[in-house]
Amino acid sequence: MSKDTAFPKDIFTSLSELMAMEKYNRLFGMQKEKRRVKTVLGGPHASKMRGRGLDFEEVRHYVNGDDIRTIDWKVTARTKKTHTRVFSEEKEKPALIIVDQSISMFFGSKKRTKSVAAAEIAALIAFRIQKEGDRVGGIVFSDQGTDIIFPKRDRRNLLRLLEKIVQRNHELKDLKETPFQEILKEVTKQTRNLVTHDFTIFLISDFNRHDPQVIRSLSLLAGHNDLVLVKVYDPLEREIPSQKIIVGDQETQISVTGTSKQIREKFTEGFDQKFRDFETQLKRHQIPLILIDTVRGMEDQLKELFKNKTR
Repeated sequence: MSKDTAFPKDIFTSLSELMAMEKYNRLFGMQKEKRRVKTVLGGPHASKMRGRGLDFEEVRHYVNGDDIRTIDWKVTARTKKTHTRVFSEEKEKPALIIVDQSISMFFGSKKRTKSVAAAEIAALIAFRIQKEGDRVGGIVFSDQGTDIIFPKRDRRNLLRLLEKIVQRNHELKDLKETPFQEILKEVTKQTRNLVTHDFTIFLISDFNRHDPQVIRSLSLLAGHNDLVLVKVYDPLEREIPSQKIIVGDQETQISVTGTSKQIREKFTEGFDQKFRDFETQLKRHQIPLILIDTVRGMEDQLKELFKNKTR
């Protein structure tokens, strides 16, 4: 069996396909103003720094890595907890892209699997960040384990990230499901050990399996970083077709007869309500949520999302 046959396009991805996403990074150029950038794909931008002679921004709890010279002793004495003064300066902002390649992502009905869509989104974002001059790294996780690529301003480092995504993607054909909550708990722990604060973190997954513990893990990540969630979904997860369809995996195929309009509407309402509930929980922690489907081109969807924020 040839390599192409073993890993057919759109069911699995390849390094060459992810490298081809680089040509789309021009679609997401952001305003480069000397202020705290509000867009999640901004380039050189104002980021919090510990230092002197800069514009004062806020006082917050001290975290490991802060310059001890910026400790606000008056606030610390009053509250009995160590606080530090935060200043703003234009500088790079390291980025970490976390990509889900677990078994629930190995699903697609029309164009591509969710795992391929996640890989393409990760590649697009990584190339955009590198072009803007910021350090970029990532974590690729699956039911079998995780790979950590430390953020660097190095093209070879970006290629290592893409290679790990492809490797984990190809392993999907042999994986068995592991509880998502346990996986994300471990990934969150690894991420918190990797980043200190003021990182931009993108977490790409289907989030089909989440509970209060998952929300808590995400809120911890967002505490001192800019966290953006990208939810990938397949249209068949939201809408049941009215006609008869054939679905299957590598071993079995079954025929699904078209259902009634009432059942189809309830199915769609269930998906939409679950998404709204998830979005509401994230808003309490000021975590933005982006919805991406597996059918349209990733570059077109991201361009549409950020069209009002580009030059």
